[in-house]
Amino acid sequence: MITRKEKREAEKDKKYFFEFMKIQNHFCKDLNKKLKQVKDPRHPSYITYHPDVILMMVMMKNAASLESMREMTDAFNADNCIENLSKLLGIESLKELPHYDTVNDFLSRLDMKELENIRTYMVKELLHKKCFYDYRIDGKYWGIVIDGTGLFTFREKHCEHCLKRTYKNEETGENKTIYMHHVLEAKLVVGDMVFSIASEFIENESEDVDKQDCERNAFYRMAKKLKNTFKRLPICMIADSLYACENVFQLCDINKWKYLIRFKEGSIPSVMREFQNLKVWKDSPTYEGISWVNGISYNERTVNVLEFAEEKEKEKKTFTYMTNINVEKKNAKGLINGGRSRWKIENEGFNTQKNIRYYIQHANSHEYQAMKNHYLLTQITDILVQLFEKGSKIMKTDKKRIKKKASNLLRAFQTQTITEEDLIDLEKPIQVRFT
Repeated sequence: MITRKEKREAEKDKKYFFEFMKIQNHFCKDLNKKLKQVKDPRHPSYITYHPDVILMMVMMKNAASLESMREMTDAFNADNCIENLSKLLGIESLKELPHYDTVNDFLSRLDMKELENIRTYMVKELLHKKCFYDYRIDGKYWGIVIDGTGLFTFREKHCEHCLKRTYKNEETGENKTIYMHHVLEAKLVVGDMVFSIASEFIENESEDVDKQDCERNAFYRMAKKLKNTFKRLPICMIADSLYACENVFQLCDINKWKYLIRFKEGSIPSVMREFQNLKVWKDSPTYEGISWVNGISYNERTVNVLEFAEEKEKEKKTFTYMTNINVEKKNAKGLINGGRSRWKIENEGFNTQKNIRYYIQHANSHEYQAMKNHYLLTQITDILVQLFEKGSKIMKTDKKRIKKKASNLLRAFQTQTITEEDLIDLEKPIQVRFT
């Protein structure tokens, strides 16, 4: 057992912000250059703070788990914060950091494609790292989980793009309408980490549309962007039973994607009946509780179905998936694990971002464009934070909770100044292992 004083002394030697910079430099060496290249929509005569300063400031806000823009402005109003951000970005003339009004004004005008391009650059850098190859499904396909979630809810109409839902108050019998903004996410799954690879906002084109936008329509738009951005990437789409339909299968065929879709009774009854019948009649192969049938006819194609029965604490759960990957004994367990990784978007993804670290349901601006850009910046930050917490040596041995880790990073940003020796050390190659 070590004393509290020894704990304090040990903490002094941990350079959290410097380690964060090392991880960024290792995985995304040109990130700062990309931030500098963002097209500034403001008139040159009104520019005091350039895009890289504003964007990195918001990213540090997210990494430090600060909930509001006002909290960010207060927390970063320190000489060390200004100096550290200057050294991180290689800027000599930075005297102050921008106020949150300046930040939101910039984000309300910024084209979302600028941030999407930065995220694409980061993801492509990660895909080229051989340390992630072992996480591919069936030894070849990158698992990408698709799912939607709610972001913001309002009692009154926020903008013309709002989704709306009317419900009846059971106590008063009065009809009430709520207004919402939702997003569809595609996240790359590598082990315990899930990285945002694409976002598609579920939104109405205008307030007088006949039919509201929905998750599946957003997926069709997202799929087109994914294919254009990652043309040759071998993708295995992982999704819930909402996506078990002909249009999705056709799209995957056209894009040459594989899929692992959760298959629930009622999704496609004919396929479920055929699977259950063939499983019995043909004495289908089984392995470690997994059974499967390949080549079930559906429309003008064949699909493969695999099922895993899990008994836990006297409770039996069954997980069934449809796939266009041929199922064999050697890959059955891997496919089940790939299909079950869909829950990572709920746990490591949405739950963490909503309730533990980033508070993505908090609207950092009233302007819809700024709200969406804040969300994209959160996804960009989250890539770095996960790499930092899972890859940095000092973080892998740190058993603290997420919020404590974020507060340690904030305190280091506020109190520990990056030295010239640190900047030299930053250029030295490092090894990062994920276990």
